[in-house]
Amino acid sequence: MTTPMRRQYLQIKKQFPDTIVLFRLGDFYETFDEDAKIVSQVCDIVLTSRPVGKGQRVPLAGVPHHAVEGYIARLVNAGHRVALVEQVADEATRGLMSREVVRVITPGTVVEPALLDAKRNNYLAAAVVDGDRAGVAYIDITTGEFRTTQLNGEVLTQVRQELERLSPAECLVMEDSPLVAFLGDTMHISEYEGWHFEEGNARRALLEHFGVASLAGYGCEGLPLAVRAAGAIIHYLKEMQKGALAQVTGLSTYSTASFMNLDAATRRNLELTATIRTGAVKGSLLGVLDDTVTPMGGRLLRQWVNQPLLDLQALEKRLSAVDAFYQDTPRRLQVIAVLKRIGDLERLINRVLGNIAGPRDLIALKSSLEAVPELLSALREMDREVIPLGELDPCPDVVALISQAIVPEPPATIAAGGVIAPGFSAELDGIAAAARDAKVWVASLEATERRRTGIKSLKVGYNKVFGYYIEVTKSNLAQVPADYVRKQTLVNAERFITPELKEKEALILNAEERMAELEAQIFRQVCEQVGAAGSRILQTARNIALVDVYSALAEVARRNNYTRPVLTDGDSIEIIAGRHPVVELTMREEPFVPNDTRLSPDEEILVITGPNMSGKSTYLRQVALIVLMAQIGSFVPADAATIGLVDRIFTRVGAQDEISAGQSTFMVEMIETANILHHATNKSLLILDEIGRGTSTYDGISIAWAVVEYIHNHPRLRAKTLFATHYHELTELADILPRVRNYNVAVAEEGDRVIFLRKIVPGGADRSYGIHVAQLAGLPRTVVHRAEEILAQLEREAERVPIRRLPPRPAGQAQQLPLFAADHPVLEELRRLDVMSLSPLEALNKLYELQKKLQSEK
Repeated sequence: MTTPMRRQYLQIKKQFPDTIVLFRLGDFYETFDEDAKIVSQVCDIVLTSRPVGKGQRVPLAGVPHHAVEGYIARLVNAGHRVALVEQVADEATRGLMSREVVRVITPGTVVEPALLDAKRNNYLAAAVVDGDRAGVAYIDITTGEFRTTQLNGEVLTQVRQELERLSPAECLVMEDSPLVAFLGDTMHISEYEGWHFEEGNARRALLEHFGVASLAGYGCEGLPLAVRAAGAIIHYLKEMQKGALAQVTGLSTYSTASFMNLDAATRRNLELTATIRTGAVKGSLLGVLDDTVTPMGGRLLRQWVNQPLLDLQALEKRLSAVDAFYQDTPRRLQVIAVLKRIGDLERLINRVLGNIAGPRDLIALKSSLEAVPELLSALREMDREVIPLGELDPCPDVVALISQAIVPEPPATIAAGGVIAPGFSAELDGIAAAARDAKVWVASLEATERRRTGIKSLKVGYNKVFGYYIEVTKSNLAQVPADYVRKQTLVNAERFITPELKEKEALILNAEERMAELEAQIFRQVCEQVGAAGSRILQTARNIALVDVYSALAEVARRNNYTRPVLTDGDSIEIIAGRHPVVELTMREEPFVPNDTRLSPDEEILVITGPNMSGKSTYLRQVALIVLMAQIGSFVPADAATIGLVDRIFTRVGAQDEISAGQSTFMVEMIETANILHHATNKSLLILDEIGRGTSTYDGISIAWAVVEYIHNHPRLRAKTLFATHYHELTELADILPRVRNYNVAVAEEGDRVIFLRKIVPGGADRSYGIHVAQLAGLPRTVVHRAEEILAQLEREAERVPIRRLPPRPAGQAQQLPLFAADHPVLEELRRLDVMSLSPLEALNKLYELQKKLQSEK
């Protein structure tokens, strides 16, 4: 027969079949059955068993309640959901204690500080696709940020790019949606029942949550896909963590057209927030720029790096704010010193709003707000247009309330007692005083009774079964006063109580219980009052984050000798003595060599040749990073920079296999190149490094040549392009295409030694230096000498049979080869074919189909 507690557990488990259920039993959270096996393996704890009925035992694994956060972290990181089942009845309840699920923890709904990266948002996202439209929404329940957008056009690609920017901890998609397979290899996907994404249900969830009659005030009225994604998130939070909805007080609608769209390859190749090799922040652009000292500032700067602006006015406002701190070093240092005393206001107030704050959270909130007046004082002399002082509210009422209500150094939990400060509650103080007096009376009782009875060995004691007692040895029983009441008989003694002792005992025990109840009640009331100021505190937190980012960017600019860029709506980029922001800080053996860059309507494509390891790739990346830094509002590593805003930065850099997807290095290279050619515009910046190197020499040269022609001639393109190559044959393009210019990385040769000068100079390289690089890498000398002999022979043969120089193809004109009659039906089908709209796979399928048609005629 199954025990009542086992039935209670199974009933809860039935509601959460795919979730690890942590079942509270006293001081432990226990898991059973398959859950226990998983927890034992993931958390490295002993698997035992427990009797659940006559002759029945089930697997059991438990963790102590005070250390549960660490175990939850391991389970969530391993991809599991975790349901916390708490005891909800009083511990004095007789019989089976009531229990219920209070929270379901998933990767996107984690709120415990120990499980979160302080300088990184923990986003829960949702995505839904319907034809040529899509909706994406995301929320961070620890900060209250809730945003949604609707996408049109190539929605699958746009959804992926937006989610890659956000890097959510968890993403909700409809069951059986194509997004499951499309996104599953890039992020944690949670499939969710389709009805949650239906427009009517989603709209109703949003209207009910915000208590409004229309969504117009949130900017998403008329955007059904945006509404569907946002509504699904509200449904999910109601099911998983209802308490988290208290901090969801607003929803904003945004457009991706307001920001520079960066695909995954570009983010990876430029190492914006993590290095390619280790995935660490250190060594990335963010690692260089992040001098923020508050968690809010760190999260905001990460958002800026991931989402460069296209709005010139907004960028100038950011740059002016950074400039204000850049010019005033004493004030900047003063502001930074004050900011260091401010904790994570966003997450602290959201813990209060979510009813999960502890006493120390309130003290941390108070201490942070106490620093705001000093911050205001430090900022008062600065430009009010740049730093909005009016939106930095020190919330003195909140500070006063917490100061009066909570002791300065409280315990971690309210259950420990001693949290409410003396003088805040007359009732609590009265109970505490009475209990204190009773304890003093009991403490003095032993001495008093020894004097009164003359029994020198008389003792006053306490145990949980009998309470307080007076113990007298049997040899002294004749001296026991008449008012003693016998309570317990021992071998050598008797235990007694008195009416007054019983009264004091009741007072002490009832006082402790009543004080615990009253402290918990007062604490909840204080949290409610603090939470009422939540919107003011959140606004203050967000403006502190701005001040933190501005001062941090100024500090980095001063330390690293950056300059304020000049931003324009034009089509030119001019950088004087530009430097790579990361590489220049890691150079140890030689000083970093700055380089100039000029891109204009007359010089759109720079073909850059030179040896491997000479600095071509560093140069390409530094130009892209300088442009990106300018478009987040940062100063840049250069003597001067004039940047015409670009709508997108595309990069094709490095070799990377996607073997799991059935794609070789060369296939990845071609797919990324195709993406660039299909989506770049004349406002884009293209960084192309060694196109065509993944195949044979002549194939590679041919592809690289054709790509440059296409960028130069296509009327939609004409993008600003840096094209690095080791094919020195491509220097001939500058003689054919009017807007192509040759540059090379200068080298100095001393005998058989090559010295890389790291300087980009006009003109093209007349040969490659691969064998010299191989020699530097330590190839055996015999291999190097043999390679030189083979190279000399190949060059002699190339002189006899030179590569044919084809004239450039006129823009928009297809080259026709006389494979069949002019009126052939296959030719007609080719003429009607919209090649630019085909994916690589579709193009191959179409080519195969046409080939079959021709073969069938033979």
